[in-house]
Amino acid sequence: MQTCVRRGKSFIDSQYHQMKNIFRGRSTCRFCLCSALLVLGWVPAYADFLWFKQQQKAQVTAPSQLLNKQQPAVFNREVYDRMNPENINVLVSLSRQRLYATVGNDVAIDSPISSGKAARRTPSGNFTVLQKDPDHRSSVYGNFIDSSGRIVRGGVSALIDAAPSGSHFEGAPMKWFMRLTWEGVGMHVGILPGYPASHGCIRLPAEVAQALYTKVKVGTPVKVVD
Repeated sequence: MQTCVRRGKSFIDSQYHQMKNIFRGRSTCRFCLCSALLVLGWVPAYADFLWFKQQQKAQVTAPSQLLNKQQPAVFNREVYDRMNPENINVLVSLSRQRLYATVGNDVAIDSPISSGKAARRTPSGNFTVLQKDPDHRSSVYGNFIDSSGRIVRGGVSALIDAAPSGSHFEGAPMKWFMRLTWEGVGMHVGILPGYPASHGCIRLPAEVAQALYTKVKVGTPVKVVD
């Protein structure tokens, strides 16, 4: 009788341990399955997050990078010194955003420019200098200022905007202005952000505008190409 009881107890114990191992194995499998699902879900999400951050970085360009896109002006002093109003030729490349002042095949000035933006592109073609004015001011673009000279509203167009009460229009300065068309296009000192940004004029660095101004005359040919 006792032998039967021991055998029965041993059988029950063995079955218990087998079932415990089975359930333990199933729990491990469930844990592994859940972990795998979490990993499979997290990896694509993290990859999407990294891609989004990269796109954000790609879309933001620091202003300093834009300013450094153009190479500075280069003067060949030997050629510049023998340049005069009779032998100077001026070429402006809109695609390269460069101006070249030459004597024959020799380049005296190689300078960055900023031409007209998409809405007011600088016209291409063959022009001549029609007028020279060292202290020219725009008759269209400028600021509204009060009687003490303070700017009331900046960056306005005299053709579109109305002057606030007590203010009047003052045209934007265009030093060393060399007129190319009677519609207002010319070469002059201006801000060069590294891309076409003007209302149609050809902006130049201050030292280049002055150096060019002293060499050209009314009638000097200027070729503008795309």
